[in-house]
Amino acid sequence: MNKSTRFRVVLATALLGALVTAVPSEASTTQSQVTVCPPSLVGKATCYTGQDANGAYFTIAVPKRWNRSLVVHTHGGPAASYDPSTTTEDLAEWAVMVEEGYAWAASSYRRGGYGVRMAAADTENVRRLFVDRFGRPDRTYLHGQSFGGNVAAKVAETYGRKHGAYDGVLLTSGLLAGGSRGYNHRVDLRVVYQYYCRNLPRPTERQYPLWQGLPADSTLTPDEVLARLQECTGIADDPAERTPSQQRDLADILAVTGIPERALPTHLQYATFLFQDIVWNRLGGRNPFSNQGVRYTGSHDDKALNAGVARFSDDPSARRDLSYDSDLTGQVSLPVLTLHAIDDPSVFVEHEAAYRATVDGAGQGSRVVQTFTRESGHDELSVSEYATSIAALDTWVRTGRKPTPRSIANTCGTFDNTYGGGCFYDPEYRPSSYYTRIRPRLGDVSWPAMTAPQERAWSRITGVGIAP
Repeated sequence: MNKSTRFRVVLATALLGALVTAVPSEASTTQSQVTVCPPSLVGKATCYTGQDANGAYFTIAVPKRWNRSLVVHTHGGPAASYDPSTTTEDLAEWAVMVEEGYAWAASSYRRGGYGVRMAAADTENVRRLFVDRFGRPDRTYLHGQSFGGNVAAKVAETYGRKHGAYDGVLLTSGLLAGGSRGYNHRVDLRVVYQYYCRNLPRPTERQYPLWQGLPADSTLTPDEVLARLQECTGIADDPAERTPSQQRDLADILAVTGIPERALPTHLQYATFLFQDIVWNRLGGRNPFSNQGVRYTGSHDDKALNAGVARFSDDPSARRDLSYDSDLTGQVSLPVLTLHAIDDPSVFVEHEAAYRATVDGAGQGSRVVQTFTRESGHDELSVSEYATSIAALDTWVRTGRKPTPRSIANTCGTFDNTYGGGCFYDPEYRPSSYYTRIRPRLGDVSWPAMTAPQERAWSRITGVGIAP
């Protein structure tokens, strides 16, 4: 792969994660319409698309040989905006669920930008739409991927206690530390990057607090952010082609933040455009982030770094609103199965440790089984593992017999005979504490990040959280 091709690949990867200001769709209601299924499902299922009363697009698939169970999917992101392709593309990616006999439904969410409770409400709405159209399934499972893992876990806590709504939860590559702590590595990246690169903003440009990501009226594009990263670090070049300054700055940024080089462009995009959305579009310009008291280590000169890096404290009301919207209490009453690659570059596997601590802290740890694979991907783990996971969850729900990571791994070969892709489970693996990977903030050492009493108290405050 030549240099220009490598840069285009890196740029395209980062643009998939970039977030810019989005305008919510106008609410409208249309009946679901039969549509063409993804190629792998042609002749095997009937697919439907539509738009709900809040403007969220949805896709539904019902297999010809339906097993009378439903998978309700929550997608990753958040992205700038959504259109009908959001859910149809996800159906193509998760077609194995339908091939295994499950009906499948997903909401695009009503608008782009951040909002976990909003996405949870839209997810519950698509479940109800399915029931209205096709009747109540025998069993209904949630499947959350990446950011959608946060959403699905919130759905389980918020709507899962209603009898018959949901029966089990599958979280794959899930961002499970919640919003108030789950982005702290990107807070650190934002300030560490600026300390070394000094080009976001440049000295000649208007200065602004880095917790903003970007000013509300910034015209900077994702391409330009990537160009500045390349300018500073030469990340798209072969190491031998980088200047000594570029190589040292890149090495320091990676060492201090713990972010893999291959994922640095995407994380930097989130640390600019996602933060811009959270601060300006969701929190009215208030700051939910802090790095006070954080000591950065791993650079060639930690003393200088800690003396020179930008510091800021959160606005307590902004932090509260972000926490209420996205943090998890661990109060889940359903069986929960998780799947995570040990070397996930986008959502670190230590998010599973945060979730384990959250459910244990809420006294619900017996409801959770976590599995891990020796893979290095985020969105595209082995399809055989996804088939194995939904089957294991279904068996657990139907029989009441809780599986183990070993028993789940032992069944994967059967699915691999059908789908291929391999089985890479490591039944003995347990992730280290979340704070071995993400630098803790003052007071952020215990889980859950939001307790059930806090959630109840905050819910009584007018306007708390993030508006839909």
